[in-house]
Order: sequence, then structure tokens, then C-alpha cells
Amino acid sequence: MYLGSWLSRLSRGLSRPIGKTTQPVWGSLSRSLTLGAQRIPEFSSFVARTNTCGELRSSHLGQEVTLCGWIQYRRQNTFLVLRDCHGLVQIIIPQDESAASVKKILCEAPLESVVKVTGTVISRPPGQENPKMPTGEIEIRVKTAELLNACKKLPFEIKDFMKKTEALRLQYRYLDLRSFQMQYNLRLRSQIVMRMREYLCNLHGFVDVETPTLFKRTPGGAKEFLVPSREPGKFYSLPQSPQQFKQLLMVGGLDRYFQVARCYRDEGSRPDRQPEFTQIDIEMSFVDQTGIQRLIEGLLQYSWPDDKDTVEIPFPSMTFAEALATYGTDKPDIRFGMKIVDISDVFRNTEIRFLQDALAKPQGTVKAICVPEGAEVLPVFLNAKRNWSSPFAKFIMEEERLELSRLMEIQEDDMVLLTAGEHEKACSLLGKLRLQCADLLEMRGVVLRDPALFSFLWVVDFPLFVTKEESPTELESAHHPFTAPNPSDIHLLYTEPEKVRGQHYDLVLNGNEIGGGSIRIHDAQLQRYILATLLKEDVKLLSHLLQALDYGAPPHGGIALGLDRLLCLVTGAPSIRDVIAFPKSYRGHDLMSSAPDSVPPEELKPYHIQVTWPADSEEENAAATPSKNLSS
Repeated sequence: MYLGSWLSRLSRGLSRPIGKTTQPVWGSLSRSLTLGAQRIPEFSSFVARTNTCGELRSSHLGQEVTLCGWIQYRRQNTFLVLRDCHGLVQIIIPQDESAASVKKILCEAPLESVVKVTGTVISRPPGQENPKMPTGEIEIRVKTAELLNACKKLPFEIKDFMKKTEALRLQYRYLDLRSFQMQYNLRLRSQIVMRMREYLCNLHGFVDVETPTLFKRTPGGAKEFLVPSREPGKFYSLPQSPQQFKQLLMVGGLDRYFQVARCYRDEGSRPDRQPEFTQIDIEMSFVDQTGIQRLIEGLLQYSWPDDKDTVEIPFPSMTFAEALATYGTDKPDIRFGMKIVDISDVFRNTEIRFLQDALAKPQGTVKAICVPEGAEVLPVFLNAKRNWSSPFAKFIMEEERLELSRLMEIQEDDMVLLTAGEHEKACSLLGKLRLQCADLLEMRGVVLRDPALFSFLWVVDFPLFVTKEESPTELESAHHPFTAPNPSDIHLLYTEPEKVRGQHYDLVLNGNEIGGGSIRIHDAQLQRYILATLLKEDVKLLSHLLQALDYGAPPHGGIALGLDRLLCLVTGAPSIRDVIAFPKSYRGHDLMSSAPDSVPPEELKPYHIQVTWPADSEEENAAATPSKNLSS
């Protein structure tokens, strides 16, 4: 397993490609976001304007309009471009003496100031039309103007093409939100969620239920945020998902539950995660795995934006074992090949020592991937050109070379990456190398992953349990402790629980997990056995759920879709922070408001909390160490 470092050394110093975002033109926002045949909203109802900046066309010629927006651009005090969230329109600054007050307002107001103008829609002079601008055939001859709010000097320009650090964008998020891309992302998010509500509630009878944010600690899973209460030593916990509540709703006979749920996980500093995030949370009674999958496929097809290729259903499905063996991961990107091939049989009689040692061990295997034309752009390990010139190739016998070429369909200029070791580790390593090779090839112009292609995949038949990294003799849930075992494997729970498959399913899109769910345990006795006997959890923490399952709980199952991740992939945004209005930094900080922040000691007293600062803690530990030694 020593081959992983060469590719990381190769890519050192090379910046990873940044995802390109689709840039719809200003003024076409309403059309770009159309998700299906629907009534056009009244964007100017109840407000001071008569029209939006982006909607005016030649059909409005001669009309008197009132517009409100931000001054985006001004040229030679003759015209300016006014912007609102719907687009841009050109405003002619009057030059005659009688309109001196209007000219003064429009010429002296700093860029990004907010103004209200009233005027007449007129045609642009011949030859001055702007075909790149949806309102490019017309302009506004201003009669009156009002400065609603002047803008101070900005920390950065409100233009999408201007380079800004992410820290600066997050510090001044309210300014960053004015950019067209952020406007597009958030409005698309809103419309997709609305269509999801329509599909679930109006077409399929789901009930939208809000579940509590203040709950209690849940065993297993991610770390949870704690919220102090006024009772000494007692804390609430922010739920990492509404998992228990949605199961209890099924016990309560709601039958079909749905929620745009806020969830919380204290995962520390992780580059593309958020401590608070949103998921489309779903639960159904009397359903099986196939029913959940068909529901989600229909949901995504119904809510998918019209400017993207149609979502084809049903989605392909793959077992966890197949995904690991073929792609080296449980969330494979199936847009390109470079699949893992088991070449153990090729080297059964090899004289190469490290391959002999690997194959002699339990689960020992030799795996490889073929990188098409990889020898042209990547350093060679094994390649078919120039008589397999590589440091390793000279040890391979001719018959092994021929069989390897046949099995992997190696062509000239292809490169082969080979590793040997335990099955899961070997596959996992090659899975990572496969993605890194794809990154490096694409940085050099080779097209492998079409950004306009959306490849959905169900991954099923996960193991119900995995061994704990810190304690290999103990088990923990692969998904969560409420996942039902595969009916075919229930007998193994009492003899070989590590071999039990769970009724757990993940939805993968372009190599990213965007959803996960399972059929739940609805039998209290089985749930208690798994919690107490197999997972060694304190069942008292879940006594309410266990009690509910004893009172006629129906069979049920569900799923949660990660809305932030889904929107990130749909828009082509480089980070999930670009599809969230007010995200945290990768360290979990709100750079705009400086949260989290300190709290005065007097405000902590009602919660019976006292802060121990790191320096104080170190002094206490140092002072405590001698006494501890003396007592022993």
C-alpha cells in the first residue's frame, strides 16, 4: 500500500480546479428560474415601484414607470445603469436646466446608492441597442429622482467577475448577496424547495410538521451542540436530525411526514461542512425501500430546474460491495470509467515478493486501474508504451504482461496503477487515486467529467455495523442505530452481527452523497437488543422511543436529502457556502457578526455555568499532578 504518495507529490503545488458556476445574464433571472408552467408573480405589488428594472421591453414604450434600485454604473454624467434583483436598465440623466435638481441627485450619488426614479420608457437611439442586455432596446427618460440612501465607500465592488477572498465575502455577506450569482443561487433554492413542497404535500399527501430544536442527547452519531438550561447540570441538545421525532410521528399515525429541517452537528473545522445545515426530511408508514426510492426519483424529477437536462428515472442502483470493489468508495462518480480491476489471478504464481506476501494474507488481493492516455500527462508507473518502461515493469513476466493487457484492455499511452493488500484498503486507495488522476488529467485539458451531466446512483446493502476504529472488538452503527437489518440476515444478529446488511440506502450525485435513509426498526424488542447488547448504548436515553415502539408502531422508513449539497451541485458552485444566505466559515465562525462570542459571567449564573479558560486549566492540571502522584 505504498503507492499513494507519488500522486500527492505530483500534485503538490498544483491548485485544484475550481468549479465553474453558470452565469445567467443580468435581467433574465425570472426566466432562468422558471421551473415549469406557472403564473407569473407580481413582483411590484404592495411596493413603491411600478415595475422592476429587468422586465422593461419595447412593449412598454411610452409608459411612465417608477423604478427603485442601486446605481451600478455611471458614465460621464449622461446615463447610469440602475440595478435591482431582477436585472438592469439604463437611465438617461437629464441635461436641461429645468431638471438640475434631478441631475444633481443622479450625478452626485455614489455608486451602490439606493434611488427611486420616475420617467418614461423610450427607445434607444439607432445603433445604440445592447443585444447582451435583456432591456437593451429601451432606456428611461427621467422626470423625478429621489435619493433613498447614499452608499459609503465599499470594501469591494459588487461585480461577479471581481476577485474577492471568501473571508471578505463572508465578513460583508450583505454586500456579497447583491451579486447576481448569489441572487440566482438563493432564488433557485427557494423555487426548488417550493416545487418539492408541491410534489410532497399537494400531489402525494405529505404533512409538513415542524419538530423541536431543543431536544436531548442522542447516543452515537455526530457530536451535538449543547444548550444549557436553568436546571443545574442539565442541558438540551440541538438535534443532528429530526430522526426520532419523525419516527414518533409515524407511531402517532401521521402516515406521511415532510419538513425542510434545520440540523446541527458540532463537527469542528471541516472545509466544506456547516455546523447548521438544511435537509429535506421525509418519513412514510407502510413503505419499503423501493417505495422510498421511487418517491425521491419523482421528487427530483418534478423539482429539477428547466434549464438543466431532464432527470431520467429510475436511477441505477449498486450495492455497497460493488461500489467499493469497482470504484473504491461508497459514493462513486460514475460519469467516467477507470474502474478498479481485480488482477490477483494474474499474479498467483508471481516471483515478486511483495505481491506474494499480499496474496498470502487473508483478504489479500492485487488491484489496478487503467488511466486512459495517462502516460502522456502523468508520470509513468506502468504503461503500455515503450515496452512498459517503468521501474516496476522489469519484474513482470511476459505471460503476466500479456494477461494484464488483455484483462484491463490496455492501449498505447495508457497508464496502470497497481496496489496490493487487504481488499477494502486496496480498493479505497485506488478509489482516491482514481479521483486524483481525474483532477490532474482535467487540469491538463482532458475532459472526463461533464459538469452539465448529472449522474444519480442508489447505493444499497450497506453493512448494518462497522467496527470502531479506536476499539476493533466493538461495533457501531454504519448509518444510525434505528436502521432495520435486512430480513435475510436477521439470524446473523445473534451469531455474526458484523455480517448483517442493513436496509440503508444512499443517493449519490456525481460522486457526492446527497441523501441517505433507511427502513426503520419498528419492533421494540429488536431495537432494545441492538442498542443494549450489540452497541452497548444506554437505553435509558431512548426510553421514550422504545416505549412508543411498544404501542403499535407501524412499519416505516424514510430519507433525508442534503439541500445545501444538492443546490451546490445543481448550480455548479465551488462551495456549499455559495448556496446558503449566511453561512459559517470552515472553522464554524460567523465572520460578519463575530459569532461565537464571549458572554459576561453574570449572564452565565442562571445556567450554573462557569468558564474555565485554557491557561487556568493548564495551571490547575500542573498543580493537581503532584498531589495525584502522592496519593498513588
